[in-house]
Amino acid sequence: MPELKKSLMDLGNRRLATVPPSAIREFDNEITTIPGLIKLTLGEPDFPVSDQVKQATKKAIDENYSHYAPSFGFIALRQEISQYLDRRYEAHYDPEHEVVVTVGATEGIYAAISALFNPGETILVPTPAFPLYETVAQVNGIQVIEVNTAPAFLLTAEKLTAVLTQHPEIKGIVLNYPNNPTGATYTHEQLEQLAAVIRQTDLVVISDEIYAELTYQESHLSLGKLLPEQTVLISGFSKSQAMTGYRIGYLAGPRQLIAMVGKMHQFLVTTAASPMMMAATEAVAHGEIATTEMRETYLQRQQLIMAALTQSGFTAPKPAGAFYIFAKIPATLTQNDVEFSYDLARSAKVGVTPGSVFGSGGEGYVRLSYAASTENLQEAGRRIQQYVSAKAKQAEGI
Repeated sequence: MPELKKSLMDLGNRRLATVPPSAIREFDNEITTIPGLIKLTLGEPDFPVSDQVKQATKKAIDENYSHYAPSFGFIALRQEISQYLDRRYEAHYDPEHEVVVTVGATEGIYAAISALFNPGETILVPTPAFPLYETVAQVNGIQVIEVNTAPAFLLTAEKLTAVLTQHPEIKGIVLNYPNNPTGATYTHEQLEQLAAVIRQTDLVVISDEIYAELTYQESHLSLGKLLPEQTVLISGFSKSQAMTGYRIGYLAGPRQLIAMVGKMHQFLVTTAASPMMMAATEAVAHGEIATTEMRETYLQRQQLIMAALTQSGFTAPKPAGAFYIFAKIPATLTQNDVEFSYDLARSAKVGVTPGSVFGSGGEGYVRLSYAASTENLQEAGRRIQQYVSAKAKQAEGI
């Protein structure tokens, strides 16, 4: 095994060196070795992709889609994405110049943040939030101001106005709704109020709407419709079509912004994989039935695990979207969410994610993903109830 030359030990990107690996993945990796563990840690749909998507993938391989595609993605896929956004959300984008196909929403997030903001500039991230936004900003020398949205887990127009008054240097804002980790999303009225505040500014909005198809109450309203002139919309197929391994996402926005983001995308990956884009073309064109069936199943699973948590003394706002529950640890148990999550994994063999990894507002909470089988969720609920009951008996000295 080669050993690095000693004089090169200090080599490397200093910003990257200050950023820890993904806390979600790190915690998941640490508890994965526990025998018999039921993992509710990752946002990984347990559904297979549809047969139509599988066939489209095989067909693309058989027809030798093994070469470079256009950097922005196949025009047929961009046209389907454009039509889908128009049909579903009344958001209008020119597929030629205003849509880019990315290697998952993750690459889209990196390309957007790194292309649109400069080192030393400041962006706003409402928390709890998916940690990637802040990580990408840190690697690029971009300052982040967190806004704690607990306990409702929504950024209000009033709170946004207050923070912008206090920090006029803010150049952009990252919004994610339905939200990971909380499952919260905006009503139409709330989002319109938020958009009205942003419209009075020169903020660029990175709107991560990857969970748009997984809403359970009011229909999803896109900022691509309300605020198209200031918004870069990010989405993809991982959550709505269970295509996490296909790694296809997309960006949409004003031509001038997409030109910059598309350039960064080109430097990062050149283009998304050709067979996977052909599969995504099928998914976006004909995948709405599969998505509807998954959404209905998720809602049933949500109700199941919410009932078990409530009976165990956890409190959580009812998720309006995505497939996560962000639950407050009962006051009778340790409020150190990292310690609690480790103990739950070791003692009850249930894996959840500590809330503090999602930033301010997450301390004392845990995130549970119900993108798991109904059987596993039933058993996890039973184990959590037994765990809390056993802790109560220990406290009483029984």
